[in-house]
Amino acid sequence: MAGMKPSPGSPAAAPGGDVRPSLWRHRDFRRYLTGQSASVAGSSISSMALPVLAVLELDATTGQVAMLAFLGQLPPALLALHAGALADRYAKRKQMITGDLASALALATVPVAAALGTLSLAQLMAVAAVQGAAGVLHDAAAISLLPGLVDRSLIQRSNSRVGALFAVAATGGSSLGAALTTLLGPARALLGDVGSYLFSAWCTARIQARESMPAPAARRRLGAEIAEGWRYVHGDPRLSVLTWVNATTSLALAILNTLWGLYLLRSLAMPPAVFGMVLGFGALGAATGALSAPAVARHVGPGPMMLGALALTPLTQIPLLLASPGTGWEITIGATLFVQLACAGAAGTTQRSIRQMITNRSMQARMQSVSTCLTSGARPLGALLAGGLGTAAGVRPALVAGALLLVVPLVVLARSPLRGLRQMPEASAPPDVPGKVVPAPGPAAATDASRERSMDGGAP
Repeated sequence: MAGMKPSPGSPAAAPGGDVRPSLWRHRDFRRYLTGQSASVAGSSISSMALPVLAVLELDATTGQVAMLAFLGQLPPALLALHAGALADRYAKRKQMITGDLASALALATVPVAAALGTLSLAQLMAVAAVQGAAGVLHDAAAISLLPGLVDRSLIQRSNSRVGALFAVAATGGSSLGAALTTLLGPARALLGDVGSYLFSAWCTARIQARESMPAPAARRRLGAEIAEGWRYVHGDPRLSVLTWVNATTSLALAILNTLWGLYLLRSLAMPPAVFGMVLGFGALGAATGALSAPAVARHVGPGPMMLGALALTPLTQIPLLLASPGTGWEITIGATLFVQLACAGAAGTTQRSIRQMITNRSMQARMQSVSTCLTSGARPLGALLAGGLGTAAGVRPALVAGALLLVVPLVVLARSPLRGLRQMPEASAPPDVPGKVVPAPGPAAATDASRERSMDGGAP
């Protein structure tokens, strides 16, 4: 990447200047991918073990489950903009390592308290809040570090590999979480996630690429840099539309995800081991979607691909809403989760690639942090709505409301010019201008061409 010295092990240009390197031979990319994949696998263990711990062992109510989700999502909503500004100002790897170590320390208190017989829902909520704060510090730096490790022409391929391997890691983590929960109990199963955070920090520390950071004299007040990032995103119609699509998707999924585990474990009496297998099978769909995203985007265009994915997602909720206890419904729910996460995987890797391609290097973390702020802000709101609806009307009606809200991001994208995007934007960005926000390049000449899809920056 221009302005960044290649690290040892970075792919070299082929004779004649034709660069088509293998990402797997890029040492820094491998270290980045290995560490982050381990962290994703560990988080999947927690995603499997924590609902079991709260619902089955601590007998959490619907409102308490919603509050646990709310507290875990509140810190990213409050801190995302600050985390992004810090990541654009200071060393991203140090911020990633700090977040990993803080998460490991907080999560390690759960099995210790369980062993002492003092574990409570209040402690789980405190741990969720600390993990949320540490996670947003880590993620703001991790997402914005990737464009500095590889050439811009490799960003889409890199995100495709990252999305696919993350999904495979999530599959393995869910299966491992189910096994550890069955063998050791949900509290001690969380030690697997503690180990994953420590391994992630070690891999990050071994990345050798130099980071380009602004000179201390060029830094301004943190608030001014945060405002600059906000104006940058909302001044570019492509970034703005993608950000609002992600935020509205996040609100709907927050309602669904808050009550999903409770609904399957209690209302449908799904065994914890089957619950873990369903989560793991769904993650295979995410891997399939991420790997196929570049080819599908080339064939039908990123915009139509995103529209199709957003249209399919509400439909995948129908079997969940109609389900009753039994093996047949468990298989059906797993299959529809596979389709839902395939859509999310393809959408997420493509929209993230587009945003990274059209964003200046000095704005990468702040661009991402604006999206994270809005999507994360929607999640605690969704958790509260889920708790209120679930308590007042029942869990199934609350899930119906979440499924209906999934139509909103489809409408947002369908009403924008991005719906017709037929190709990825040029793999280049305008040069950084110190002290000035340079708008991302406008849409390419072909008006019926050019736009992408969505996941989250985060979805399910």
